Amino acid sequence: MRTRLLVVLTAVLGLVISGCSGGDSESEGGRVTLRFQSLAWQKESVDANKELVKEWNATHPGVKVEYVQGSWDSVHDQLLTSFEGGEAPDIIHDASDDLADFAYGGYLADLTDLLSERLKSDIPQRSWETATFGDGIYGVPFLQEPRVLIANAEWLRESGVRVPTPEKPWSWGEFRRITEELSGDGKYGVAWPLKEPVSATLNLSLSAGGRMFHRDADGKVRIRFGAADEVVPKTIHDQVNTDGSAPGSTLGSGGSDTLPGFFGGRYAMVPLGFSYRQQIVQQAPKGFDWQVLPAPAGADGLAQGVSPQTLSLAQDSPHKEEAAEFIDFLLRPENMVRLALGDWMLPTGTEALKDPALHTDEYDWATGTALARDLRSAPAQSVRGYPEWKDKIATPALQEYYSGAIDLDELRQRLVEDGNLVLARYQR
Repeated sequence: MRTRLLVVLTAVLGLVISGCSGGDSESEGGRVTLRFQSLAWQKESVDANKELVKEWNATHPGVKVEYVQGSWDSVHDQLLTSFEGGEAPDIIHDASDDLADFAYGGYLADLTDLLSERLKSDIPQRSWETATFGDGIYGVPFLQEPRVLIANAEWLRESGVRVPTPEKPWSWGEFRRITEELSGDGKYGVAWPLKEPVSATLNLSLSAGGRMFHRDADGKVRIRFGAADEVVPKTIHDQVNTDGSAPGSTLGSGGSDTLPGFFGGRYAMVPLGFSYRQQIVQQAPKGFDWQVLPAPAGADGLAQGVSPQTLSLAQDSPHKEEAAEFIDFLLRPENMVRLALGDWMLPTGTEALKDPALHTDEYDWATGTALARDLRSAPAQSVRGYPEWKDKIATPALQEYYSGAIDLDELRQRLVEDGNLVLARYQR
């Protein structure tokens, strides 16, 4: 969803014009007008955002917020165009792994002195780290989702395997054995949708202690691929190429592409983002019994990397204080819960996470909420050169390794040697 897709120029310009027209933040009578570009796309989420904008406008006559609809598919290119053209929205919805270029490029405002103490203390430091670049904070992380296993509950019950919980998860070794046990007769224990293999691999590898990106004594970041980094890639590779417990046909698929096979009883489990529950509720056949399981745990328990959704301010906005006040309103605990429920995700705020609506058994909200304490900043999202390494080096290398086209030594050589050459260009 957040992939940086190239879009035709007319589409980019159309969104910029519709979302950022005028460039003047003052309306008639001296009332401040702020443009809030939201990337909400599910109906429940769009409705929640629009309702909150309406509530703000009803109680803040001196500061009007205009809701502007953006798109995850084109947001990076659209924002770059609007920044360079001086037409950026005042308040920007994005994701933390898309902020580095804009933060280092001077397009986003440092929020350190603009945010309320309430908001700063409510969101844990581990979440703030996802939007911290250098010495500044360039986004407020407010929604996040762990990667979980969506399982065919009836299949698991009939198999008699131990069902994991956040308190007693599977290890990566146990997960591999169980998926092999569940396979046979044209059915698979797990289907890995790895159209975007890098973020899934790096984020899940945190549980095994894998970090891959290391800042050395000279201050430069270098890639190392040790035993801990091998755990997750080797598990996936062996499930596909050795055990036959995962089909190779889904490796190039997105998460939604695996749902028909999941509903059809071809796969016992699919690793997906927590918000995929909404699609499953909407699309699953009547009577289909499914459940949410935690991803496997390793040496570092259930630790997992995430790139939360964020709210940022344009550096060129003449009304940063008013815009920061709107963000504070939008992210009050009760409002953060409304946004989380609308997006089927987890809030970052500690008070919002206590809300009873996020601890129900319905749709396994409680299982996901129990994982929030283990979510960490996704590896390397603040590393200069990471996007190029991901696109040119890591994505093709992991795709070839998972398909069986190259071995682990070749994967390591490409990720490390070729990867460090890329990073070196950004750290001269």
